[in-house]
Amino acid sequence: MDEEHLHDDLRVFKDRNFFPLRLRSFFTVYLLLGLFFLLIITLFAVSLSRVFPCGPGSREWEYFNGKCYYFSLTRMSWYKAKSQCEEMHSQLAIIDSYAKQNFVMFRTRNERFWIGLTDENVEGEWEWIDGTDYKTTFTFWKEGEPNNSGNEDCAHVWISGKWNDVYCTYECFYICEKPLPN
Repeated sequence: MDEEHLHDDLRVFKDRNFFPLRLRSFFTVYLLLGLFFLLIITLFAVSLSRVFPCGPGSREWEYFNGKCYYFSLTRMSWYKAKSQCEEMHSQLAIIDSYAKQNFVMFRTRNERFWIGLTDENVEGEWEWIDGTDYKTTFTFWKEGEPNNSGNEDCAHVWISGKWNDVYCTYECFYICEKPLPN
């Protein structure tokens, strides 16, 4: 009797269609794998945003105090530098605090770098290219500067990070600045 019962149970087991159960279990496994994959991609993106806050495709940009900075490797005139920054959806750097000045001084290491400061519109009236009020903000001119010796209308960071006015066609490196990407 036990053997008959066992054969009956085996027959019932063989007759059942377990395909839907297998399909459901495969679907569950694939769903879990898909969710796991999305989690890994999300974690990777978040970690990249911390490693490259200026964007994963912007490794040449440096992060400082909520903005991104590009320090050029080529020399050019102030006007060309301004244009290059604009092509990179940025502007020549505005140095409006001692903290930013220290960041720039450390990074430029006594090389000449254009900044976004000019008096080309009215001689002696210096203006930041973004409209920041020059008269009420931080300045860091080298002693005796600006002196307008020989029609010097553009400013650059020079020796020990001090600012100097020089003619705008002079070729030196440049610093671009832009906000963090969204």
